[in-house]
Amino acid sequence: MSSSSATRDDASIVDLIPALRAFARTFYRNPTDADDLVQDTLVKALNSFDSFEPGTRMKSWMFTIMRNTFYTRVKVYSREAPGAADCVAVRPAVEASQEWSVKSREVKEAIDRLPPHHREVLVLIGVLGVSYEETAQICGCAMGTVKSRLNRARLHILAELGEASAQSLVESGPKFTSARYEADTTRPR
Repeated sequence: MSSSSATRDDASIVDLIPALRAFARTFYRNPTDADDLVQDTLVKALNSFDSFEPGTRMKSWMFTIMRNTFYTRVKVYSREAPGAADCVAVRPAVEASQEWSVKSREVKEAIDRLPPHHREVLVLIGVLGVSYEETAQICGCAMGTVKSRLNRARLHILAELGEASAQSLVESGPKFTSARYEADTTRPR
């Protein structure tokens, strides 16, 4: 392997770090845990770089390593049973009061409540822009399964938010604001 080839391959791995960080956030809410997963993924990828098949997509290969690393961690942590991650001390003292911030938090919480395999597909396709084919390869399932999981994830989120369609979710912004304004103005002071 020539030094120019190694440099080109190293640069492509470095270019993937932002996408790896975004994908890691689908597995962990805590940014530190997500960064640890990215680091473990990079170490494993570099250690087994000789098993990477030229002509295949580096991004899919790295995502597959990350996914497998995460599920291995889950097995280990389930045996160790660490303390509750949703500790009161971790929550911010003052929540944002803007309507879009509230709506954004509701959407994030709805995504967090999705089953892991639905959340994974939604983030890969909807957030990271990975194709259906690559997502099927990363998740180790058929493309029809990926499409089904994505559709179920979307429907689940809309149901959680009490919305009929994604368009109604976007259009509900002014109604949400005016309803809150009316509640604030009719409240006795």
